[in-house]
Amino acid sequence: MSVIRLLDIRETPLSVDEVVAAVQDAVAGGTAFFAGTVRDHDRAHDGSGSKAVTALSYSAHPSARDRLREVMEKVAADLPVTALAAVHRVGDLVVGDHAVVVAAAAPHRGEAFEACRRLIDDLKRDVPIWKHQHFADGTAEWVGAC
Repeated sequence: MSVIRLLDIRETPLSVDEVVAAVQDAVAGGTAFFAGTVRDHDRAHDGSGSKAVTALSYSAHPSARDRLREVMEKVAADLPVTALAAVHRVGDLVVGDHAVVVAAAAPHRGEAFEACRRLIDDLKRDVPIWKHQHFADGTAEWVGAC
């Protein structure tokens, strides 16, 4: 069975239960997961401080799924994991929606925590998914776009 148990980029709501279930493994002594949710504010990257968010959407480059697989393969090659899962949402989201859910299972909790942290950090850095957020003051910005 592959270490990569679930990998998707989808427009439908995400389920923490689905992601955690995907990494269940009898040899895993630790399972760690991270769920990124849409919050009602964000710091504007123009330096204007924290602003109320009224709308948010994610867009993905056509290569995003392949890049996500590369990220997951690298984590699996570098760390002693038994299973990995990652799902990112695209499209329009509202406050409280999950934007991304990742999980890692490993023989020990430290390895699971390390793999989960690495998976979300590398996903955010290397997978071409961009956030477009609209603020209550009428401004908007793209985050993660080059």
